[in-house]
Amino acid sequence: MSGDELRTLLEVLRREASERTEALASALRELTHDRTGQSDDDEHDPEGVPLSAEWSRLSGLLDGAHDEQRQVDDALQRMDAGTYGVCVNCGRRIPAARLRVRPFAEHCVPCAEKLGR
Repeated sequence: MSGDELRTLLEVLRREASERTEALASALRELTHDRTGQSDDDEHDPEGVPLSAEWSRLSGLLDGAHDEQRQVDDALQRMDAGTYGVCVNCGRRIPAARLRVRPFAEHCVPCAEKLGR
């Protein structure tokens, strides 16, 4: 996969993460609005899950989308700086196969295993 193809992939991932972030933030705002004025005793939607469980689920998904967006932004910055594809820990090249699977990877496989990433 060429550098241009990886940049395109990162830009697609960035757009998708951004769209997911916006949708989740909107859903969370709507849910927060729905919870306004309710006590903990009447937060349960008889047709679905408790609102607090849904809020927790949406918050977790939103945090994940923000994290992915940050990782992609960091990868694009490394690409612009000419350090993309180089392990930030040991300085060795990150294999192309790893970048195809995880285009925002910042560690080579051995370092990622050592660091638990």
